[in-house]
Amino acid sequence: MNQICRIGYARFETPDPGRQEDYYTNVLGLRAVTREADRVYLACPLDQCSVVLERGGASSCVELGFHLPASADLAAYARQLADYGVYAERQADPAPGIASRLLFRDPKGTKVAVFNEPPQRVAESPPNGVGPSTLGHVAFNVQDVAKAVDFYCEVLKFKFSDSIEDFFVFLRCNANHHTVNFARGQRSKIHHVAFEVRDWAHLQVACDHLSKNGYPIIWGPGRHGCGHNIFAYHRDPEGNIVELFAELDQMREELGYYEPKPWHRERPQVPKIWPADPRASNLWGPMPPDGFLD
Repeated sequence: MNQICRIGYARFETPDPGRQEDYYTNVLGLRAVTREADRVYLACPLDQCSVVLERGGASSCVELGFHLPASADLAAYARQLADYGVYAERQADPAPGIASRLLFRDPKGTKVAVFNEPPQRVAESPPNGVGPSTLGHVAFNVQDVAKAVDFYCEVLKFKFSDSIEDFFVFLRCNANHHTVNFARGQRSKIHHVAFEVRDWAHLQVACDHLSKNGYPIIWGPGRHGCGHNIFAYHRDPEGNIVELFAELDQMREELGYYEPKPWHRERPQVPKIWPADPRASNLWGPMPPDGFLD
């Protein structure tokens, strides 16, 4: 069975592509790798492409791209999707570095693209900015969490990692604790996009850099209970929440638990349903600001 192996990119529509590109390149430190008439493709050092920006009427995440293994058969994957009543469009040469892909929509209307793992480019140090290593995950508010989870688990074969009761669910497609998250909300929209930094020291430098450039931390630093990653959140120029994180839990599938870490409060640390307790959100204490999950 062909299965998604990692996240590729998030594509955003924005009413001001120039301002967003300036933020992603000069503040976060991604590199512009390709330009088209209406789009710019930006990458972290370890990604082929991490973020795509294009002009649109409102700021929104309109598409997620996911890697299949290099050996995966796209025609076979299309048949897998059709078995669940999901019919994908086959597109040739749709984006730089992608020879062919399948495009379909998830239940909340976000476009989903799957494609074979392209040859990895040589990692380059970002010219400036925070310089995260890779795109880590994307979280969404949805009105029906169960419906979104069922689609990503049943159709796309993601696995359950953790949840906070039934209103915030974390799913994975590889060893990383989560690749997509779904939180109950009044409407479907992106909640945050997350980039991985190297370690605690890198996160500290990143927070200083954000502050100097006028992007205050709105929550953190802290350590989540679900996933146990250290984190800091800020908002981009359009108000979208951006997370920087490190030390995310890694699943040992052969054993059924997460790689043991000194900060775990349970041994072994296994996927579970967390109670709606502050420790699920931040083991260090401070809770997010009012309206953070809206």
